[in-house]
Amino acid sequence: MSNVTVIGAQWGDEGKGKIVDWLASRADIVVRFQGGHNAGHTLVVGNQVYKLSLLPSGVVSGKLGIIGNGVVVDPQALLAEIGRIKEQGLIVTPDTLKIAENAPLILPVHGALDRAREAARGDRKIGTTGRGIGPAYEDKVARRAIRLCDLAEPETLDWKLDELLLHHNTLLAGLGAETFKKEDLLAFLTDIAPKVLPFMAPTWDILDEARRGGRRILFEGAQAVMLDVDHGTYPFVTSSNTVAANAGTGAGMGPNAAGFVLGIAKAYCTRVGEGPFPTELFDDVGRKIGERGHEFGTVTGRPRRCGWFDAILVRHAVRVGGVNGLALTKLDVLDGLDEIRICIGYELDGKKTDRFPSSPAAQSRIKPIFETMEGWKETTHGARRWADLPAQAIKYVRRIEELVGAPVTLLSTSPDRDDTILMRDPFED
Repeated sequence: MSNVTVIGAQWGDEGKGKIVDWLASRADIVVRFQGGHNAGHTLVVGNQVYKLSLLPSGVVSGKLGIIGNGVVVDPQALLAEIGRIKEQGLIVTPDTLKIAENAPLILPVHGALDRAREAARGDRKIGTTGRGIGPAYEDKVARRAIRLCDLAEPETLDWKLDELLLHHNTLLAGLGAETFKKEDLLAFLTDIAPKVLPFMAPTWDILDEARRGGRRILFEGAQAVMLDVDHGTYPFVTSSNTVAANAGTGAGMGPNAAGFVLGIAKAYCTRVGEGPFPTELFDDVGRKIGERGHEFGTVTGRPRRCGWFDAILVRHAVRVGGVNGLALTKLDVLDGLDEIRICIGYELDGKKTDRFPSSPAAQSRIKPIFETMEGWKETTHGARRWADLPAQAIKYVRRIEELVGAPVTLLSTSPDRDDTILMRDPFED
């Protein structure tokens, strides 16, 4: 049996939550391996809607959830999320959720610095969520992070807070923002420690035992390849590696852990926040797609920018993300359009190119080259068999496969878990 890793193949918000939830029902363990509570997955199960940011989607299916060492964890946000889904009838306990003992923590000072720096950027802002994810990853790399295991050692917290505040208070003061007192942060951590420490575990040992026992592990990516800190539209990216190669590192497993890599892509394209978006629509069609697709960020509530499917961008994600197959979502949003366009290349400084450039200046100058296809009038909403799709919709899916160099293995036709057409089972690959 193969493991499966799910990653976004655009700029996030592709509907990973539904796909992960669908796959989680067939997995034994679901693992988050990067990102923080800037991720947002919406799961629709029956008449219940669950909005998760930190918790692995498998908790909805009653599966063991693991938050790996590659995730930066805001303990306040985690406890609040556990409390929210408890009100919906889902109970999360240390038996159903394990957090890597070496996971770095997001503290209030991280969010304050994140927001202060974003404000100081003015019209060159990145579009962060302001939740401290970037500064927390910076602390990890700079070797001053406070990790979950440190909460069990007051003497370690004492000197680590000195080092951390020396850095952050200097920056905050320079930005004209309020600084933090050591005693306040220490009181915060002392209060929250007994609430989160019961979830701490050597998660890599749990995963290694599961691997040796042939259990199915589902790795749940956050954000998407085009937000990867190395391979995305830098600097308008997140602060972690979102590609499948990071699944093993972020969970404490070897490089072969990822298994079948399923890339999630919408049948069109959206983006939240700042940064280049070659196929963005500013007309009535773009507004119609946004309204039909309910395009608002799960975490931020910000309206998403909408545009046509960019095959060059997704092909880039397929290559650097190691994608074996695509799950295409929200096909039903395109129902009824007279024509549908696909970006098949770019024009850069008067020359045609089929490659997405790395430099931000070049990314801002590229112009999309479109191929136009006939739309379909029939509905695809709720289709559960390939034979139920209109002929033009099938042609559209096949054309996407040709252009991006990967087969569509799953097709989602509504937010409902069961409205899914399976062409190839990732777990059986």
